[in-house]
Amino acid sequence: MKYVIGVDLGTSAVKVLLINQNGRVCLEVSRSYPLIQEKAGYSEQNPEHWVEKTEEALTELVQQFDDDVEKIEGISYSGQMHGLVLLNRDKNVLRNAILWNDTRTTRQCEKMNEWVGNKKLLDITKNPALEGFTLPKMLWVKEYEPEIYQQADVFLLPKDYLRFRMTNTIHMDYSDAAGTLLLNVGDKEWSQDICEQVGVHKSLCPPLIESHECVGRLTEAFAQRTGLSKKTKVFAGGADNACGAIGSGIISTGKTMCSMGTSGVLLSYEESKTLDFEGKVHYFNHAKKNAYYTMGVTLAAGYSLTWFKDTFAADEDFASLLRDMDQVPIGANGLLFTPYIAGERTPHADANIRGSFIGVSSHHERKHFVRSVLEGITFSLAESVEIFRDNGKKVDTIVSIGGGAKNEVWLQMQADIFDAEIVKLSSEQGPGMGAGMLAAYGAGWYSSLEECTDVFLEVANRYYPQRENVKKYQKLFRLYKQVYNQTQELNEGLQAFRM
Repeated sequence: MKYVIGVDLGTSAVKVLLINQNGRVCLEVSRSYPLIQEKAGYSEQNPEHWVEKTEEALTELVQQFDDDVEKIEGISYSGQMHGLVLLNRDKNVLRNAILWNDTRTTRQCEKMNEWVGNKKLLDITKNPALEGFTLPKMLWVKEYEPEIYQQADVFLLPKDYLRFRMTNTIHMDYSDAAGTLLLNVGDKEWSQDICEQVGVHKSLCPPLIESHECVGRLTEAFAQRTGLSKKTKVFAGGADNACGAIGSGIISTGKTMCSMGTSGVLLSYEESKTLDFEGKVHYFNHAKKNAYYTMGVTLAAGYSLTWFKDTFAADEDFASLLRDMDQVPIGANGLLFTPYIAGERTPHADANIRGSFIGVSSHHERKHFVRSVLEGITFSLAESVEIFRDNGKKVDTIVSIGGGAKNEVWLQMQADIFDAEIVKLSSEQGPGMGAGMLAAYGAGWYSSLEECTDVFLEVANRYYPQRENVKKYQKLFRLYKQVYNQTQELNEGLQAFRM
């Protein structure tokens, strides 16, 4: 039996999966690392933590592996998108990585729109200037930390830095590069035009590569420290959402995925590079060669539930917190939640908006608040479903992964709110599985990703919309969509009081 490893470098932890030729996850090890949040809106990590914790996780995985390590033929990666890692000429890190959920760069986004223009930016990168993307972070460092910026020789994204430390090679795949605002998404090349207009030298951009391509092998030192074979091939990998799509079988027209991680994602496969959503949803290169995907994002999906648990039920696990959900009626007894606790991205590109509980009364218990959080998260992603449908896309079957796929009440809620069939996979590993599939395909186990999907993925259950529930949720959704506009001005005023 042969094996591959999928490394999923997330926002809060790294997870490594050992997967065999039949697509079965044989071993799984994870390690967490901290966020650094010095000010409101700031979110950073020390890249060295990614390397240390990945090395620890791989070492434990090898210790648990009871076969010849040379049978582990490949490693590939899924990584949190957009995070800025700056290296100097000696390839040393210059500062902490600024992460995707950092919102300090509103000023830089405004400048980009002045210098490039929103229309041109959409024509080239397919995406508007938003705080989460990489280029605004680079411009922030250039403006506020010029002594660091002047030392920069190359920029990388999180998983690319991790891979560099494991192989001593520097690359970036197209699916992750598409989230930088520096890539010409249609032409699959760094945009000289944008670089010139924003004053960033193109030499800072790393070589581009396909997600399934081999970048080399593990360094002898890294292999020795982990116990892996130095013969193990290393493949580029992709952005977490692109890998999540592959790991969920979203590699052909008509397929859609809902992912409930720290952020929430509603992602749909696209073959064309010419569709125009006017920047309402993201438009990225897929980890599958010459394919694309459109995507709506809720910045604080699973994070909203984590925040609620940590704040009001710190001593409980999620299973306990969600235990009474089937006893709470639709609408949580007149309670509505908007998950804008870290700003929002789709359809409201607004770093200053914040969340709300609307309709709180003395009759509400904790279980009502929990249900309203789940409904609010799902409504937020339903706004992306609505955009897709309004633009002529058919969305009738959605594969659900992440935290939202671990609770049956939430899965049925998704079916009712999205008014679509929800599919739960038997082995729901999302991005980590997608990374493993890229390694399996890159290693030549299969002639195509489609063939790999047929072997690796299996449906465990399906949830269908219940018409009476759909009608109730449609009424509630109309109220939900009013909250943003009616609280926007209030949140602008409250910004002065935020620490």
